[in-house]
Amino acid sequence: MAERTGPGRVLLVTGVSRDLGRRFARAAACHPNVERVIGVDVAPPRGDIGKVGFVRADIRNPVIAKVIAKEEVDTVVHLSVIATPGNTGGRSTMKELNVIGTMQLLAACQTAPSLRQVVVKSTTQVYGASSRDPAMFTESMEPRRTPSSGYARDVADIESYVRGFARRRPDVAVTVLRCANVLGPRVVSPIASHFRRTVVPNVLGFDPRLQFLHEQDLYGVLEHAVRTGVPGTFNVAGDGVLTHSQVARRLQRMTVPIPEPLFGLARFGGGEYPAELRALLTYGRGVDTSRMRSLLGFEPRYTTEETVVDFAESVMPSANRADRALAALESRLTGASGD
Repeated sequence: MAERTGPGRVLLVTGVSRDLGRRFARAAACHPNVERVIGVDVAPPRGDIGKVGFVRADIRNPVIAKVIAKEEVDTVVHLSVIATPGNTGGRSTMKELNVIGTMQLLAACQTAPSLRQVVVKSTTQVYGASSRDPAMFTESMEPRRTPSSGYARDVADIESYVRGFARRRPDVAVTVLRCANVLGPRVVSPIASHFRRTVVPNVLGFDPRLQFLHEQDLYGVLEHAVRTGVPGTFNVAGDGVLTHSQVARRLQRMTVPIPEPLFGLARFGGGEYPAELRALLTYGRGVDTSRMRSLLGFEPRYTTEETVVDFAESVMPSANRADRALAALESRLTGASGD
């Protein structure tokens, strides 16, 4: 963090009860030019946070302004936007955490005289996925179908509020990172759960193009954005694209085609496929990352294909599972016969 990090740099990181926020905050706190890192969330982190100072606070509450003022925060890294309700209490609570939480956080940032930078992790899901999409979305393009609900709608609203904040505080460097779907051995997400299935469903008649960002590159681009302080909105993804069938083959997963009207009935990880994931697995999406390289100055270490290959190390091939099941059955039958 050489360019913008000097003695006394103070970071506030939201969402530290989840792995992304916790790991990023812990790594940032170890940087020699960072005086301290304050992690904020409604629940304590599940793992070791090292030198990070934890504050139990809800960013939906105006009390977050007192935290920023008291700690004289100069950089806010907003990582608490969630893609699925999980244990938060359902869709309505998820929307409150995402949208209302971001509004309150930005309101607190607006009145903070010490603030110099805001970094927001967004997603390429803001572009949606439809049959009318261009081959590659650039940052200046709008979605062909404006999302009316769900995570994509939350992200669209959040980015709108962030743009408003940037206009009101032109002295603050505001960076929005539209990250492609993140994969890696430790990633838990809807699309990771999809490809970890023994048999992976696909939409009959469609083979969508997919882009991925390796989990290590996600941490890398966050650190880079904080370090350089380059303002703007940037698509972030590994080089190249793979089709759904190519991903399944590299993961050695068996696939089963399901007609599009019935695909929404498929379930994974104990829940239904989110609407955004169903659209992505039907139409796919591609984003242009030229600005990421030319203006932000970031180069991912992993391509999309290399990300999938690394993810495959944590995924047992379907064939292996079938072989093991057959071997176990054979062993039980042999034991029962007394041979």
